Amino acid sequence: MKVTGFSFIRNAVKNDYPIVEAITSILPVCDEFVIAHGDSDDNTLDLLKGIDSPKLRILQTEWDEGLREGGRAFAAETDKAWAAISADTDWAFYIQGDECVHEKYHDTIRREMEQNLDDPRVEGLLFRYKHFYGSYDYFAHSRRWYRREIRVLRYLPGVHSYRDAQGFRINDRKIRVKPVDAAIYHYGWVKPPEGLTGKVRNFNTFYHDDSWIEQTFPESSVFDYGNADRLVHFTGTHPRVMEPRVERTNWKFSFDPTSLRRKTSFRRKLLQAIENLTGYRPFEYRNYKVVKNKIF
Repeated sequence: MKVTGFSFIRNAVKNDYPIVEAITSILPVCDEFVIAHGDSDDNTLDLLKGIDSPKLRILQTEWDEGLREGGRAFAAETDKAWAAISADTDWAFYIQGDECVHEKYHDTIRREMEQNLDDPRVEGLLFRYKHFYGSYDYFAHSRRWYRREIRVLRYLPGVHSYRDAQGFRINDRKIRVKPVDAAIYHYGWVKPPEGLTGKVRNFNTFYHDDSWIEQTFPESSVFDYGNADRLVHFTGTHPRVMEPRVERTNWKFSFDPTSLRRKTSFRRKLLQAIENLTGYRPFEYRNYKVVKNKIF
C-alpha cells in the first residue's frame, strides 16, 4: 500500500500558516508528499526546502490572479498537486496549510487505509474537525463551519477539488466515504486580532474584489471574534510538531466566551441545542456520501 500526501501553499510566512507543521504532522503516514508551492514573495520556499525528508517533492506553480470568485484558486492549486501524485499511489492524504494531525491518530488512519484498501465502495475517509479559535486554549463550534470533511482519498481518475478546496468530488458526484475515529486540528483562526484582520483581508482576495474588501475589512479594523457560536476550553494536547509554535504564543486572548451566547440568534441556539442533545445537525451541508450497509 502506497500513501501520498499532498497540499498547496503560497506566502506561508506572510500569512503565518504552519505549513511545515502541517506537512510533518502526516509525513510518518505517507510514503511521499507533493506540495504545490505558488509564486510566494516571502521565504516560504526556504521553509519547505528546510524539511529534511526524502519523501518531500516540491512542485513550482503560478497562481492565476484572475480567479477571484468563490476561492477557485485554492481548488486549482490543489488539483495541480493531485495531478503530480505518483501513479502507483493507493491512498492520497490531503492536508491544508493551517491544519495538523495529532500523532495519536496515525495508527488509526493507517489501519483504516489498510482495512478498506480492497473495498471499492470506500472512496475516501471522513475526518472530524476541531477548529481552534483565538488562542491554542480554545476551540469553537459554529453551524456555519464544517465539522467533518474528506482528507484521505482513494487515488482514482476523475477526482478533483471542489469549490474552494474544502472538499473533493469524482466527476462532479459526491465521494463515498467511511467516517474514521480521527480529527483534523484546524489552526486558521489562532491569531491575535490584528493578525486575523490581515488574514481575512488576504484570504478574501480570492473571493471578492478590492472594493468589497476595503469596505468590509478595512486595514484599520479590529477582528470581531463573534463569528463563532460557542467556545470550549481545550484540555488536551496539541500535536508534537505544533508544540514549539504553541510555546511561542505572545498574545493574550482576553475575549469573553460568554458574550457569544448573547450574540447568537434564537434559531441558532435552538438548532445548537438539538445538536447537543442528539448529535444530529439539522440542515447540515455534506459534500460526501457515507457508505451504507457496511459494518464499521
